[in-house]
Amino acid sequence: MKLSNVVQTALVAAGLTFSAFAGPALAFEPENPECIAPANPGGGWDFTCRQVGKSLQDEGLIPATMQVVNLAGGGGGVAYAEVVNKRNDDNNLIVAASSATATRLAQGAYPGNNMDEVRWLASIGADYGVIAVAADSKNNTLTELLDQIKNDPTSVSVAGGSAVGGWDHLKVLIAAQAYGIDNVRSIKYIAFDGGGEAVTQLLAGSVQAFTGDLSEAKGFVDSGDIKVIAVLAPERLDGEFADMPTAREQGVDAIGANWRGFYAPGEMSDEAYDYWVAQIGTLYDSDAWKQVMKANGLAPLDLRGADFEQFVTESVASITSISKEIGIIQ
Repeated sequence: MKLSNVVQTALVAAGLTFSAFAGPALAFEPENPECIAPANPGGGWDFTCRQVGKSLQDEGLIPATMQVVNLAGGGGGVAYAEVVNKRNDDNNLIVAASSATATRLAQGAYPGNNMDEVRWLASIGADYGVIAVAADSKNNTLTELLDQIKNDPTSVSVAGGSAVGGWDHLKVLIAAQAYGIDNVRSIKYIAFDGGGEAVTQLLAGSVQAFTGDLSEAKGFVDSGDIKVIAVLAPERLDGEFADMPTAREQGVDAIGANWRGFYAPGEMSDEAYDYWVAQIGTLYDSDAWKQVMKANGLAPLDLRGADFEQFVTESVASITSISKEIGIIQ
């Protein structure tokens, strides 16, 4: 199966919506709500924790300020191990997750851990992938960048906020394969602990391109530091993102949507689990969150509780297929 077909299959799922969580009166409230962002400040996981935490508080859905803790390392593996091994029954804790989390789980990159060791709460939207360059780069289109890679793979280093073989890495490989670059392993990818750090290296001139998500890139686009040369969406986005070209309109049939959501400790109580599913779901339904999604280019993805767990299970299976196809795993 072509990489783009696998990703498009996942994207179809991202267009589904599910009914709001319904359950009994809540018997739990967190005393000290905390969200772990498994990367340094500035990336997508950091955005997920901080924006959702602030919005939950603004909407009166949590009783206290959400503490955000950045715990970078191992493409999310350090945070995953911390939750599984040390905080496995913490009812106050939620952890930002995404397609990058599913990718690392699919590839066995969290040593000794698997997706069944945590509880999957809910999604809060899907973030389209982007490929970007510095504002002063000579490359103004995706095809110009890919031509440079095709002609001299050593001349371009691409930075991303996931580990080698992670979701950011896979996005640029998907685009390269769709463009006809046969040896995608020749592409130089450099991994950093979060999209913010990866963009910083781009601005420093240490790398020539960035692969990440729209929410990670937006602030740097607004400041004029970088230019997005391709959004990995089926068609152009609306509003302030309408000027950003898609890969597809440039003849590169590459689509990549990064889901964003949360998991919780595996031994979290059912009362606490139901509480977090309900509160995240209520936030998703709010007008305030719709505005956040619009402002940050998030696509609809409303999955809660068992539906979200099933979606993550299917995501891990799909990414396992991708990873085997390009030889990242056997």
